[in-house]
Amino acid sequence: MSSQEIIKIEDDFALILFQNDSANVFKANHEVSNGLIQFHFGIKGNAKFVFNQGNYALKLKEKKSLLFYNPKKELPLNIELAPNTWVISMIISIQKFHALFSTEADYITFLSADNKDKKYYNEENISPSMAIVLSQLFHYSLHPSIKNLYYKGKGYELLSLYFNKTEDPNAEQCPFLIDEDNVMKIRKAKEIIIANMAEPPGLQELADEIGLNLKKLKMGFKQIYGDTVYGFLFDYKMNIARKLLDSGSYNVNEVGLKIGYSTGSHFIAAFKKKFATTPKKYLMSINQNVQ
Repeated sequence: MSSQEIIKIEDDFALILFQNDSANVFKANHEVSNGLIQFHFGIKGNAKFVFNQGNYALKLKEKKSLLFYNPKKELPLNIELAPNTWVISMIISIQKFHALFSTEADYITFLSADNKDKKYYNEENISPSMAIVLSQLFHYSLHPSIKNLYYKGKGYELLSLYFNKTEDPNAEQCPFLIDEDNVMKIRKAKEIIIANMAEPPGLQELADEIGLNLKKLKMGFKQIYGDTVYGFLFDYKMNIARKLLDSGSYNVNEVGLKIGYSTGSHFIAAFKKKFATTPKKYLMSINQNVQ
């Protein structure tokens, strides 16, 4: 499967998620007008950017980032992703960027007075803290209503971390998240608890099943999904419950049993905690809207 998802954060600020899980090269393009800065982050695999009708190319390697800026020439985004490659691109206008860093223009090399009209290219390593944010962007699991707000916050966080030149490489991070194998183990943990949501395994059992120690499971799950294992599962179960009620095919007790509540009172309390109303009142509101 190959995909290109464009997330518009603001009029002059966007994120593009490229994902190629197929066995073939995936080619994608995006028009980029003059005066826009491009940041590209290689999460896994290898990609290349093609310029001048294929006469020139720049490679983006795994765990590397590229920055392009040319104030005098449009740089359309033409990217080729090798099989099993993920890339996130961030496009932001020079005006917005300059407003963010106006007091630190000399600190940002290409914003200095001497360089503001010159083209700029830079390759950097992806820091551990940036790798966590990039992973979070690719593994969004919160409510759809806050998706744009979430991406906006993460976009600005990624931008600030990119220019955080004082980050201590020896500081305690979550380095296992940079290892795609461990990220996949955390994703497997999510799949396991969803598949067994009525009777989920204990944390130690879950850690043993995916091959991570308990501390890494807890820390990694929180970093990727923004919640604890059981906090995530609770939200997931409540959203499933709401959808089952919406379907009109099940009563309150049946829905509670389907998602793992042996007594109706426990399900009602959990539903009210999540949605600030009882399942019965929720059903009544649906019926009123239908009439």
